[in-house]
Amino acid sequence: MPRIAAALLLIAAPVLAQPTAHSGVAGSRSMPELSDLALAACAAGGVWLARRKLRARFRRKD
Repeated sequence: MPRIAAALLLIAAPVLAQPTAHSGVAGSRSMPELSDLALAACAAGGVWLARRKLRARFRRKD
């Protein structure tokens, strides 16, 4: 019974959610959001780390 209640609650959750207040008019952005900058930094760090590890791996093979 609790599983059925949980499933019904998950199905009904979007229906019960209050719509967010949005005017429908897009605003102008003067610069990227902080999350955009953090995502770019994480991606650059991941590329740098992968290249470093691959270089070390191929250096050891010789």
